[in-house]
This record gives sequence, C-alpha cells and structure tokens, in this order.
Amino acid sequence: MSDRSSERDRRAAVLEVEGVTVSLTSSGAGRGKRVARAVLEGVSLRVEAGECLAVVGESGAGKSVLARTLLGLIQADPRWRVAAERFTVADRDARRLSQRRWRRLRGRTVSLVLQDALQSLDPLRTIEAEVGETLALRGVRGRKRRAAVIDALDAAGLPDAARRLRQRSTELSGGMRQRALIASALVDSPQLLVADEPTTALDPTTAARVLRLFGEVKDRGTALVLISHDLASVARIADRIAVLDRGRIVETGTAEQVLGRPRHPATRALVEAIPRGPKPAAPSARPLGPELLALRGAARTFPAPDGGTTGVQGVDLALRRGEAVGVVGESGAGKSTLARLLVGAERPDAGSVELADPGCRVRLIPQDPIATFDPRWRVERIIGASIRPSPGASAPTTPAALLEQVGLSPELLRRHPATLSGGQRQRVAIARALAAEPDVLVCDEPVSALDVSTQAGILDLLRELQHRRGVAIVFVSHDLAAVRTVCDRVLIMRDGGIVEEGGTEDVLGAPKDPFTRELVASSGVLGPE
Repeated sequence: MSDRSSERDRRAAVLEVEGVTVSLTSSGAGRGKRVARAVLEGVSLRVEAGECLAVVGESGAGKSVLARTLLGLIQADPRWRVAAERFTVADRDARRLSQRRWRRLRGRTVSLVLQDALQSLDPLRTIEAEVGETLALRGVRGRKRRAAVIDALDAAGLPDAARRLRQRSTELSGGMRQRALIASALVDSPQLLVADEPTTALDPTTAARVLRLFGEVKDRGTALVLISHDLASVARIADRIAVLDRGRIVETGTAEQVLGRPRHPATRALVEAIPRGPKPAAPSARPLGPELLALRGAARTFPAPDGGTTGVQGVDLALRRGEAVGVVGESGAGKSTLARLLVGAERPDAGSVELADPGCRVRLIPQDPIATFDPRWRVERIIGASIRPSPGASAPTTPAALLEQVGLSPELLRRHPATLSGGQRQRVAIARALAAEPDVLVCDEPVSALDVSTQAGILDLLRELQHRRGVAIVFVSHDLAAVRTVCDRVLIMRDGGIVEEGGTEDVLGAPKDPFTRELVASSGVLGPE
C-alpha cells in the first residue's frame, strides 16, 4: 500500500529532481587536461501542480544554472555535465531526453523566463514573432495566434499591447522587454513555468501585477519555480522556499518558516540584509557642496507606437556635490532617458544639460551591463580601461582593488562577461564606473540584479562615496526600499515628466499624487520592518 501511495505522490509532481549535480569542465594547468568544477551538488526539488517553489540565494550560488538545467539548456552545452538520481518533468525521465525532445518539451510543457531580457529577445524580430514563436511551431496561424499574443502581453502588463506587435525589443524599455519575455513564456499555458528573476526590471506596480498573474497561473494548476533574490516578491507568492548556497540546498520550508524563523546562517544573512527603514544618519557627513550638474527644461523624445512621443519632457533637476537623488517611476516613464541625458549619451531636443565644472566626471552604471561589455574582453581589461586616477593620487587603483570594493574576488579578473552571473556582471559594471573616481554617479537600476546580501554592501558603498568623498548620486530605481535607504530626496516620474518631488521620507510617507500613492502601496515599503 505504501508503495502505491508513494507512486501516486510521484505522479502528482510536475517536477521532481533528486541528487542533481552540475559540473563545468574547463582547461587545466597541463596541456590537454580538463578540470571539472561542480556548480550544483546533490540538489533535490519537488514541485506539484498548482504549487510555487521559490529558490533564493546569493549571486553566484547557482540559481541561474539550476533554472537552465531544469529546461535542458545546460545539457546542450558540451562543457557542462549533468548527473541525477532522478529527474522527471511532467512524468518524463529527463535524463534520457535528447536535445530534439527537449526542444519539443520547451514552450508547451515547460517554459522559462530568463533574467536578462535584452539577451533573450532577438533584436531583429518583432515582439509579435517573439511571443508567438511557440504557437507558430504548433501550427497556430493568423488571427488566432495574434489574439493569443495580445492576450499574453496584456496579462503580462505591457501597455498598448496591440500597438507593440510590430516593435522590436530594442525599442522597448527594460521593464517592457521583461514583460514581453514573460508573455512569451505564458502564451502556450505550460505545465511548468521556471521564472529566473522575473520582476528584476519592473516597477512596484507592474511587479505586483506580474505576481498576481503568476498567482492566477498557479491557481489554474501550473507548477511554478520562482528563482529570485527579491524576498518581498517571494513572500507574496511562494508556498515553499529552498535556499541555495554555494551550489547546495541548505534549507527548505514554508515561506513563513524560512523568512520568519530562518535556521541556516546563509538564510539568516539574506533575511537580515533586506533594506529596511529610512536612510541611516552618517556620523561624519559632509555638508552639501555647490551645484555640479543640472537639467533645465530638458526634453528628449522618441516616436511612440501610437504615433505620439515618449521619453523625457521639460524636466528640471539640479544636483549638488554630496547629494543623493532618487528617480522612481513605472517602466517607460523616461527614467533611463533621463539617466542618459545626465551622462551625455543623449542630447536634449530642448532645454539644456549644464555642468558647473567642465572637468566634472560623470559616470553611468547601466541597467543592462552585458550590452555595454565587449564580450571578447576579460574583466580585468573592462575595468582597467576605465581607470582615471585623480590628480595628486599617490598610486592608481587596480582592477583587483575595485572588484574587492564591490564584493567580488580578484579570481574573476580572468573571466569573460558571458561566464559571469547576472549579479556578478552588475557588480563589474559598478566597479568600472568607480574606476574613473567620478564626481557624479548616475545609477540606472544598480542593484536590480543583486541578491539582498550583495545589495546591502553596494548600498553601503554608495552611501560611503556620498558622505566621505562628496560624490553626487542619481539613483534610478523601481526599488523604493533601496531608494529610501540611499536618497536624500526623490523625484517621481510618469509619462516623461515629474509628478512629485521632495524629501524622501516626506514623499514616501505622505504622497500627494495618486500615482505616487499607488507606487508606495504596491511596494509595501512602509510596511512592517
């Protein structure tokens, strides 16, 4: 009887893996030698229909490798080796699947939402072609496919979905690209959905909508594996949580158990690092200095799919030395365009960008760092090319020292960008920006791809740069909790303009504009700490 019961339990699981070990082989020290390094060791997971299992952990813990293994993508690369005692997906033994069978499985049975939408979407294809690809492979054509694509885009929260069909990914904001990627995963109603950091690039309102969508998908019987560093998102939707640390599952339990009563040191470190409360008072903060950079009635617009315009329109912003200003808004509000105006990557159509000192150094931490790296360069060269020592400095800083500032090991200096995790790439981008010893640091979603432990270290570093060196910071983010712990004042953007601004605690504590109130309510930033 127990054997039959056990067999029924196994059939109920859409995904069941036991003892999964994933190793990466690389060239060794000797000629012709190959060295295998385990990235995942002895991982066991089980997800039933209508259940959400969240996998959390620090950057580099192996979360994205796990996601790609569950989809059969790692197995397609000859450099990787996957071994498992058990590996079943929808009652199929995945250990025996050829790549041809994996391709048949992906899309209809199991789908993946990757964390890097810019890499995942083909810049030469339209959004309609990208989202509708799995339907096209099944022979769904014409109006039926287009209607399904529009429904999926609407469900994922992409505004004006029907008008986006002819656009390409490069014409969308980071958040819009992420929503298109989510739509492509959901369009064919898979039995298992693996979401790797699905809300990373989304503003609080859209993130809340996507999480509600995932909740509806789960209620319809889809099994969901949510891989995330965003513990607030995890708490909203996950039934169970597995904590991954250095390639091993170190703790599992219900969301309430793991987040409320963590047992393992790695779990406690994650929970304790969650941004909470207002900006800490600095014991030796400098008084604000003179104005360094300003936008005066700046406008930079682009054609919109509805025939109108999008971008930034008539924005005023004055930034003083040692000041940290937050810029918050929904995806497509113009935040990244504003950041590009500040660093000179875009020229205003109207108004002006004014530098008080022609020698003022302004550097950008981009939202999609992989797109700004030369894939042929190693990390050491990427950082070293940006080192600009200040006059009178005793000795120039080194790439290794800059990596250590952002919490990375110098061992990564010899690596190429493609071999790094999303969080590691983000920290390399931060180290590259710091290499020039900037006067103004424009941060476009600088911690969106980082786990909470690493995020806490970066936020501490930004506050230190502001207080000790007098660096002015523009902090563009959808993460209101992070904005609250770094910024002295905040601007709320919508449709290319500023709808509210003021001291951070004033705006978040007593928002006046309805849109600001919606953002704050969706984020839960003023909830229990």
